[in-house]
Amino acid sequence: MKNRSLFLGLAMMLGLLCSNVTTGREPYTADWKVLAEHEEAPEWFRDAKFGIYFHWGVYSVPAYGYEWYPRWMHVDGYVRNKTQDFYKHHLETYGHPSKFGYHDFVGMFKAEKFDAGNWADLFVQAGAKFAGPVAEHHDGFAMWDSDATPWNVADMGPKRDITGELAKAVRSRGMKLVTTFHHARNLQRYANDKEHQNPNANLSHTERFKMSHYPYIEGMPPTSTDPKLRLLYGNLPEAEWLERMWFGKLKEVIDKYEPDLIWFDSWLDQIPENYLQKFCAYYLNHAAKHGKDVVITRKQEDMPLSVALEDLEKGRMDQLTAHCWLTDDTISMGSWCYTQDLQIKPVKMVLHSLIDIASKNGCLLLNISPKADGTIPQNQREVLLEIGRWLKINGEAIYNTRPWIRYGEGPTTIGKSGGFITEPSYTSQDVRYTSSKDDMVLYATLLGWPGAGKTITLNSVHWNTHIRRIQMLGCDKKIEWSLSQKGLTLTMPPQTPSELAVSFRIEKAYGSE
Repeated sequence: MKNRSLFLGLAMMLGLLCSNVTTGREPYTADWKVLAEHEEAPEWFRDAKFGIYFHWGVYSVPAYGYEWYPRWMHVDGYVRNKTQDFYKHHLETYGHPSKFGYHDFVGMFKAEKFDAGNWADLFVQAGAKFAGPVAEHHDGFAMWDSDATPWNVADMGPKRDITGELAKAVRSRGMKLVTTFHHARNLQRYANDKEHQNPNANLSHTERFKMSHYPYIEGMPPTSTDPKLRLLYGNLPEAEWLERMWFGKLKEVIDKYEPDLIWFDSWLDQIPENYLQKFCAYYLNHAAKHGKDVVITRKQEDMPLSVALEDLEKGRMDQLTAHCWLTDDTISMGSWCYTQDLQIKPVKMVLHSLIDIASKNGCLLLNISPKADGTIPQNQREVLLEIGRWLKINGEAIYNTRPWIRYGEGPTTIGKSGGFITEPSYTSQDVRYTSSKDDMVLYATLLGWPGAGKTITLNSVHWNTHIRRIQMLGCDKKIEWSLSQKGLTLTMPPQTPSELAVSFRIEKAYGSE
């Protein structure tokens, strides 16, 4: 009996140690070593591969230039891409920015046609496994029901809890929720920097991007001491702004909506390290209480990779990596938000990027650009739906896969790892590999259709690999193949399920190398 009591006591102690989630114990402290104990790329994220988010907010109202309209509307003399004169456009369309400020657009942001269920249905049809809003861009306007600031969608503009509606719609359809934050740039840093107060000064690219989002020009709304306007334009003492506007808003979204992924834009290097640690500890402890595995991303070396996932804007890795990572890219050729002249990428470019990313141990977060009224333009919908049709047939070569020993082969590479790459044009000779989790199925995806009866040799699949069966996904025709020292030679069937890309399922026999 004594031994049985001892056993039960030990079992109870072990149960308490293993039940941090149910007991509400908070294991994470604001220390990088402790925070690194969490899994930065949980299984659900590595399985998901593809998510959708959207630059949609007050900046969608002017629909001019790009999402930095709130900044450049104040700067006389700045012209982007030799054609986009924001100040002149604003002056001619709305009046002088000292009289018609960015805050005056808020009442024009109605989102009257927004339907969270319709959006979520589209994301499902596109094949996304996680989705959500830009919760706050650099402009200081919160896309959720906020108590931290009056400048939010529930109290102004649409007068609806956009993030709340999306969270419910996204999760009810089996997707994870992502919220992105770009507000590290919102603090008014010019006010205490006399040397750089003049936004027309010849600043270097790096210097300019480290400044506040809103320029400090006397007489313009961003310099206002009005208590309410200061909250939008970030014109607050840094200590107050950090606690209330940077950390406070993050805490609020975590508490209200429990996002599965929090993504950060650049400029986290402007946030003190203790606040970054404070945020991570709060988010991870909140997730632990609710039994969730969550993801944090970063763009620079401002948080350790043991804590936050690496994100590459408009880029990706050139080689297979041991660590998982994320690419954020947009469906358009220019602005991230909707503009009247927005050009959309061909579906082939977006799809090939996703396939390449998955082969190298990455995931894709694709941005779309809704109109201010809440409609998603048809040309963007068509790209998403075409991706979804391809994934419905070939999804097993993307979802739930892991990298193979090689990411691929063929003539086309991106040439370097990092952000802002020039997107290459792939051919049917370019092959990307993924593998099932148990390593018993190899997927080879050709980034194009070679043509009926044509052959292609997969040089990476060696002659001593034992193959049980080969099939093309979406095709019921028998695939002719042969294995030699040169590799695995496949003969294309008479028809293809897609001209964009085709995937072969190569089943290994037990004992394969």
